[in-house]
Amino acid sequence: VLVSSTLPTDYWKVSTIDGTVITTATFWANLWKTCVTDSTGVSNCKDFPSMLALDGYIQACRGLMISAVCLGFFGAVFGLVGMKCTKVGGSDQTKAKIACLAGLIFILSGLCSMTSCSLYANRITSEFFDPSFVAQKYELGAALFIGWAGASLCIIGGSIFCFSIAENSNSPRRGYAYNGAASVMSSRTKVHNSVPDKTPPKHFDKNAYV
Repeated sequence: VLVSSTLPTDYWKVSTIDGTVITTATFWANLWKTCVTDSTGVSNCKDFPSMLALDGYIQACRGLMISAVCLGFFGAVFGLVGMKCTKVGGSDQTKAKIACLAGLIFILSGLCSMTSCSLYANRITSEFFDPSFVAQKYELGAALFIGWAGASLCIIGGSIFCFSIAENSNSPRRGYAYNGAASVMSSRTKVHNSVPDKTPPKHFDKNAYV
């Protein structure tokens, strides 16, 4: 959910122009558009005109984030099938393998999101600390921190899923053989013959039995 929420989030990078009293303008951009908001709250946005004319890092970030969302969706589906509380997926060993596959997919999703946010942040910081860069300089936006948090949770959750196959192999389920139904009289006879009765016989009336 956190990784998916970063795609429509506005503030991937942000910059402000401060006046003497109030903030006169706020510049911000994401993977799809760049905007400016004045002190009255009015925003003017400009969508990126062409995908082929974009910078390479923006195209890479778009592809990685979309891949992370798609992988996270399939990881959630396989994770649901691999849980022991569901009735689909087969035996426990098969479910453990499906859960391990879901964990690997979640780890790949987290790595894609982590790479995308880190690549975008690296571009922002390199431009900010470059003294020869004379254009508008930006700072890290909230979407990058959300993406890093979501990527970390995906990697941690995927690792937990991967350990499920090791747990299942270490503790196999015991099997019980069914020997068939036995009558009450035969079971009593077996117990009486196998265990010698050393207590003196007691005589009970028939009303003593319930």
